[in-house]
Amino acid sequence: MTGQRIATRSAACAAVALLAVTGGTVAHADDGIESLPARQIADRSRDALLGVGSVHLRARGDLGRGRPPMTVDLGLDRSGNCAGGVDLGEGEGTVRIVKRGDSVWLKPDAAFWKNEVPIGGSAFASVLAGRYMKGSASDSRLRPVVDACDLDTFQKLVSDHADTNAGTYTKGRVTTVDGVRTVPVTRTLHGQELTAYVDTGGRHYPVRITVRGDGADAAVDFSGFGTPVPAATPSPQDTVDINAVLGRAPAQS
Repeated sequence: MTGQRIATRSAACAAVALLAVTGGTVAHADDGIESLPARQIADRSRDALLGVGSVHLRARGDLGRGRPPMTVDLGLDRSGNCAGGVDLGEGEGTVRIVKRGDSVWLKPDAAFWKNEVPIGGSAFASVLAGRYMKGSASDSRLRPVVDACDLDTFQKLVSDHADTNAGTYTKGRVTTVDGVRTVPVTRTLHGQELTAYVDTGGRHYPVRITVRGDGADAAVDFSGFGTPVPAATPSPQDTVDINAVLGRAPAQS
């Protein structure tokens, strides 16, 4: 259950990003990015995102799927390391996540166990007593979390959709997002507007992507491009083996 909820939200955030920044590949012009056509700006932003080795993303809001607005805050890299957390929203609970190498640590709070596992959740919370549960990345129960933590998975989603020509692109006026000078590019598709705010300097990364319309109102902020994921992991004293919480381990994936 924990892995499924985290993976669902992370996949949705990735979908927002790939829809906003993908398009056909074109040659890069030498003039300032803000003077380029909207589609070329989107291409540059997509290529920059595909080339980064690590990134911090914060996704929040409502994707219009009948679920409470939730927040994902994760640093992740191409080696599959990640650190951060998920807030399910509306008091539904939070989960802290750390993945390093072949090990995964999860720390759901009491609200998560109460709301996501109504029968028996309090017993799980009691066993953990505020500690992380630790498992192997090869444990099939943790596969959704492992996939969500891998930047390669995210970038493959972007790459796989790079040749689509669906939707129309428009360019907005240069604006500032979190102190960064950006040019907004909006892609309108199926009644939704997906806007990428592209850094006018440096590598032209997308620093924010928003989706509006058809019941959705969400945003994904990107930062820390190329910054290593924090290497710290929970201490053994702050850790309980996942099998002591959820029972005997299933077959390895």
